[in-house]
Amino acid sequence: VQLVESGGGLVQSGGSLTLTCAASGFPFRSNLLHWYRQRPGEGREWVATITSPLIITDYADSVKGRFTVSRDNDKNMMFLQMNSLKPEDTAKYYCHRLWNRTNYWGQGTQVTVSS
Repeated sequence: VQLVESGGGLVQSGGSLTLTCAASGFPFRSNLLHWYRQRPGEGREWVATITSPLIITDYADSVKGRFTVSRDNDKNMMFLQMNSLKPEDTAKYYCHRLWNRTNYWGQGTQVTVSS
């Protein structure tokens, strides 16, 4: 199982970024996938979840209305469109999958929002 995040970077407050999670090594179409983030010195915080094949999404209150999670099952990819970014969104963002009772994480991608 491999999860690889990309798309992070430095952006000004109010800007936008789109993160990508490329997945391999497990059945992709029927599962829950999640985005988490971790600020320096803090634990990982859940950000968003997307289900499949019935697409249902859920978001942390802190990002609701600004972030959109989506997926492309043909490409085994999940995305996180982040708009109206705030300095407090600065964190390392991770995709996550629980499969066969094992937690799988990517290496993360850093998002830095300057004020």
